[in-house]
Amino acid sequence: MTAVSSVTLACPAPLDASDRVQLGHGSGGKMSAALLRQRFLPALANEALAQLGDGAVVNVAGVEVVVSTDTFVVSPLEFPGGDIGSLAVHGTLNDIAMMGARPVCLAAGFVLEEGLHLDILDRVVRSMADAASLAGVPVVAGDTKVVERGKADGLYINTTGIGAADAQFRPAPERARAGDVVIVSGAIGRHGMAIMAAREGLAFETTITSDSACLVGLVERLRTARVDVHVLRDPTRGGVASALNEIAAASGVGVEIDDTVLPVPDDVRAACEVLGLDPLYVANEGILLAFVPAGDAERVLAALRSHPLGAGALQIGRVIAGHPGVVALRTSLGGTRIVDLLPGDQLPRIC
Repeated sequence: MTAVSSVTLACPAPLDASDRVQLGHGSGGKMSAALLRQRFLPALANEALAQLGDGAVVNVAGVEVVVSTDTFVVSPLEFPGGDIGSLAVHGTLNDIAMMGARPVCLAAGFVLEEGLHLDILDRVVRSMADAASLAGVPVVAGDTKVVERGKADGLYINTTGIGAADAQFRPAPERARAGDVVIVSGAIGRHGMAIMAAREGLAFETTITSDSACLVGLVERLRTARVDVHVLRDPTRGGVASALNEIAAASGVGVEIDDTVLPVPDDVRAACEVLGLDPLYVANEGILLAFVPAGDAERVLAALRSHPLGAGALQIGRVIAGHPGVVALRTSLGGTRIVDLLPGDQLPRIC
């Protein structure tokens, strides 16, 4: 790894209480959870919202559909392995897939900043179109707004997806059970570190590329394998650690993972060591976590490995009845440490 120029990392978590929004409120960690619990859920409470999954199952004229929405504010707009356009498509389609649904269509909203180069906009829109076309999911509605220079960091995108629910394949965060095993479909930490390297102009010996990808086809392999998948989650903001904590809390179970088998690429691990970051908390945009009964583990691994995006799938942990709501990491030295939610985020603005 080559030397890099000095980098200033700002902590998004405030050091004391504040009556204003902080960067850490967008982290997917403790501050995000508190913001949702204290500010949004009391005012907007309803049965569908209370599901608190990657999307909501809604009954429309007797037909169950899954609705999911996400807003993308990634900086920079273009990065190794992707851009805000393809990321907006992948992110929302993946959320629908994690609910066990088949995506049907997308809607997109664009907030454009005055002064944005039109060639950048063209590249982003083409990338978005290509990602949607490859997934076989059309963008059927949209909206554009333009704000004054300096008010939108170039471009923000919101995407909303509609999916057809599958009554026979319904993973959910609260369905993890003691005895389940935890499987990850591929290497962790690539997206967040690709964003950080591009944002800060870091020069490493190799270029770390984002794993941004559509996981719909990978989930389809699980569906057709007819395995009992209890939980699916794509570990985006807050990384694998935050996703596991959310599932443990929702299901009231404990989760134990093994540090010696975590699939962290060498370049990601080295970059994290240089910057003092933990890859467990670094965002991903092209992998999934699956909680399945131990007896189905081999079939699930085989199904995932039969798809290019799941070629590196492996078992990283298990679910236990003890220490409900807590995630523990078994280290290579034989010890155990708690993997808690971070107050804020190591890397803000990564999606």
